[in-house]
Amino acid sequence: MIIGIGIDMVNVSRFAETIERMPAIVDRLFLPGESAGPDGRLRPANSLAARFAAKEAVAKALGAPAGLSWHEVEVLQADSGRPTLVLIGAVAATAAGLGIDSWHVSLSHDGGAAVAMVVAEGRGLV
Repeated sequence: MIIGIGIDMVNVSRFAETIERMPAIVDRLFLPGESAGPDGRLRPANSLAARFAAKEAVAKALGAPAGLSWHEVEVLQADSGRPTLVLIGAVAATAAGLGIDSWHVSLSHDGGAAVAMVVAEGRGLV
């Protein structure tokens, strides 16, 4: 059963400008496994923007509860290239409390925008 759906869009150039102005924001928003590509270098701004959109989309799918941390949602890439989510802490507890046991995530970027959509699935509240 679908428990929640979230979608978010990020303006890539504005996101890139923010990173240029405040490079430390990358560490505040992302864990090392998210911000670095397979080669170990910082991912391009469009890729980071899509991952940030996924974090926002997760919050929306959960109903934007208070106390969520950016580092409690990790957007990773499976060997197949498919994006995946790893939840910990308050985010994981909120999801479990809602009966969510699996997530689907889609990331895209084109035309100066990055977008992410997530679907939260599970048994729901019993």
